[in-house]
Amino acid sequence: MNLNPGESTVELKQQLHSQILFDPELAKHSGSEQFLLSIYNSVQTSIFIVDVLDDGDFRYVALNPTHERWIGISSENLKGKKPEDILSPDDAANVRQHYADCVRFGKTISYEQCLQFQGVATWWSTTLTPLRDANSRIYRLIGTSSNITPVKQVAQAKEIQTAQEQLLEAIAQWIRESLDLDTLLHQLVKELRHCLGCDRILVYCMQPDETNVVIAESTVTPNSCLGQKFPDPSLIGKYQERSGRSCIQIIEDIYTAGLHPDQVNLLESWPIRANLVVPIWSQQKLWGLITAQHCHQPHQWQEIEIDLLKQLANQIGIAVHQAKLQEQVQHLQTQLELQKQQANNFQTLVCRITEQIRDHQSTNQVMQTATQELTQLFQLQSCYIETYNAGGSETTVIYEYTTSTPEYQGLTRQVADLPEVYQLLLAKKHWQSLEIVPGWHPQLKVITQLACPIFDNQGILGNLWLHRPNQEMFEPLEISLVQQVANECAIALRQAKTASTTQAQMQTLEQQERRKNEFLKTLSHELRTPITSISLAAQTLESVLTPEGILDIEIVPQLLQILQNECGRESKLINDLMQLSYLETEPNIPTLITIDLQTWLPPIVESFRDLSHCQKQKLHLNINHQLPPLETDITDLERIVTELLSYACKNTPSGEIITVSADFTVNAVQLKICNSGLEIPASEIHRIFEPFYRLMKNDPWTYSGTGLEMALVQKMVKHLGGIITVESANRQTTFIITLPSFGMSNK
Repeated sequence: MNLNPGESTVELKQQLHSQILFDPELAKHSGSEQFLLSIYNSVQTSIFIVDVLDDGDFRYVALNPTHERWIGISSENLKGKKPEDILSPDDAANVRQHYADCVRFGKTISYEQCLQFQGVATWWSTTLTPLRDANSRIYRLIGTSSNITPVKQVAQAKEIQTAQEQLLEAIAQWIRESLDLDTLLHQLVKELRHCLGCDRILVYCMQPDETNVVIAESTVTPNSCLGQKFPDPSLIGKYQERSGRSCIQIIEDIYTAGLHPDQVNLLESWPIRANLVVPIWSQQKLWGLITAQHCHQPHQWQEIEIDLLKQLANQIGIAVHQAKLQEQVQHLQTQLELQKQQANNFQTLVCRITEQIRDHQSTNQVMQTATQELTQLFQLQSCYIETYNAGGSETTVIYEYTTSTPEYQGLTRQVADLPEVYQLLLAKKHWQSLEIVPGWHPQLKVITQLACPIFDNQGILGNLWLHRPNQEMFEPLEISLVQQVANECAIALRQAKTASTTQAQMQTLEQQERRKNEFLKTLSHELRTPITSISLAAQTLESVLTPEGILDIEIVPQLLQILQNECGRESKLINDLMQLSYLETEPNIPTLITIDLQTWLPPIVESFRDLSHCQKQKLHLNINHQLPPLETDITDLERIVTELLSYACKNTPSGEIITVSADFTVNAVQLKICNSGLEIPASEIHRIFEPFYRLMKNDPWTYSGTGLEMALVQKMVKHLGGIITVESANRQTTFIITLPSFGMSNK
């Protein structure tokens, strides 16, 4: 089906008669009728015509070529058909109601509607206009429609995105509140169904016997699926064979998805028409599936809907993992009542760490609690936590608790140096060994080492190390308990990373706010300075102008000159500020003109000859004679060169040289403005293009201008598609402008 309005225009039909639009008795070929008839064939708006029968029924008469292209149905195939012949029952009922409303009200009506054409949902903005015969009976409806599907999709995407953010925030809150898994899942599927606007949301859980049962459901259908098994076991097998977490199933219509007939029949029986299935992974194991379904209509799954389901699957995996941890804790509490007080202390440790994480205590506090309590609980010699660097090539001990002198704090290890250890840990498996303590001892001294990986669903974070000062190996139950502590440490470390990222973002925002405030403060000062001068000049002028005459005629021209200069300065500052704001928001595309720099550049440079001569500066111009043509906006380029030359003249001491050169590189033209006698400090060079930055801070009166010139230069160069850089060394400063050359390929 063709839904692309921008494709080549199909040859319009030439056999359309006025009788299609008007009652034959009224078709007198008036000017208005002929106008309607002409636009019917040529207008790009979709037009359709509906006959109103004597019994109140409706039949389609014709479509204009534009509407034929949009819906993929020819006018011949549509003629004489009812809405039910081309639309689904629900769509036909809605369309028929609109037609009836137009006839009942007897006037033009407008509305929006979503219709399915050949399995594709599209949104239309439609206007219906009734036509009356000689007896004033409405015998025909003329409809004009515009396809507003992209606008609706954007609006729906925004609604889904907003609902998605709220839903993800709610789920995170539920997880923080440690809701039991059943309650969390039932709340989740309910909110998700409202968010996606689908008919049914199901969560399946894999049972120990490898059956898959619906454990959570939200549906608008009368029949419940809770407790039922997964309808297509072959899909589960596919997920089990795939180790990648991106394995999902997207079915927009079971009748066009190429499914096996048995699968189609099975899905029909539920019923399911469109299906989106995402696996739920917990601790790298397939825990179950979450699926969104439309029961009676096909549905084009949008990327934002797929992403939402994938994110929720990840959240469910986290919740499942947390629920499993809580189940393990509860199970251990039952077991620990029959065991040593050591196990009771361990449970207290896990709870304490969990509470600290939940209360957002510092990572150091969580690490201290974990290592100290483990050391006391297992009577260790030391316990420490190491984390991996960004590349995973080395580890660093970030916290150690020991009963003797700290030995490992700050220690850095290369992963490649201990492959037999870190291969297991990076595979998320614990490592244990007996090690002889080096050095001379009256008796052989052996310690037991245990390392448990610290990881979450996002990857490996570090390792938790335990050193026991004897040959007693850690039992499987003890290892399991230590791994649980490591999992809690993973949550704390991940929270710390997230908090660090958030803090960095806040610092960036604060820095931007600080720069904005500094800019506004400087701008206020720059605006106030000319106004102050104008006010003083005006007051002085007022004092010398008396009813008896002018007291001091010689001072009047000076005061008028001050007023003129300061008004010009204020006007230029405002103009520069407006242009800078314009370039930072949405500037228009530059007006490009091809110029020859060999003839265009010299007059601009020569205009500074008198100024440089008065200031005893030497001004040189060097242009490569093989310079290719340059396609650019000459207004912006002239402002750029003029400002840089003005800057050079103002900052070049007497007797020094100013050089303007033009050369080319591969596909680019380079302009350089170089002046000797001045070197910008390395600590200041990055600030050259900041608004109101001046080199001569100690004597601002020696620098005229608004202070925005260099900022404008940078923005205008960027507007032309080029870049500008600054080099300053050996008492010489060079501005380098690189612009793309469109004439280079023709050279």
